[in-house]
Amino acid sequence: MDIAALIAWVATALGGFYMLGTWLSHGGARGGTSRLPVPVVFGHFALAAVGLVVWIVYVVTDEDALAWTAFGLLLPVALLGFTMLARWIPVHRDRAAAPASPEQSAPAERHFPVPVVAVHGLAAVTTVVLVLLTALGIGE
Repeated sequence: MDIAALIAWVATALGGFYMLGTWLSHGGARGGTSRLPVPVVFGHFALAAVGLVVWIVYVVTDEDALAWTAFGLLLPVALLGFTMLARWIPVHRDRAAAPASPEQSAPAERHFPVPVVAVHGLAAVTTVVLVLLTALGIGE
């Protein structure tokens, strides 16, 4: 199950990295009209990356404390992710209701493809569940 969690975590990271690149390339880090606070975005990314490294070390060493540490890191990652999702939904709805005119600056997160957001979220939930089950010793 630890390898399944690793695969899910890497899949989640790929989707997240794509969205981070999209957000940055559309000026998200420069503030402007983005509804995603820069510290939330980079905090989510940094904690997820550190957690992934901890999980990789866990897979190699099989130290139970590392599994729980990785799970502990996932909790604020998930909270920050839900925060960003809640702030992204109105941006997505605005895009569906009326596309931004050229003189109106669109939030950087408006450019996130819905399938990427959905797959990232589903993979993230899968990751949290698999990491928790592994830390609990279920499926060994």
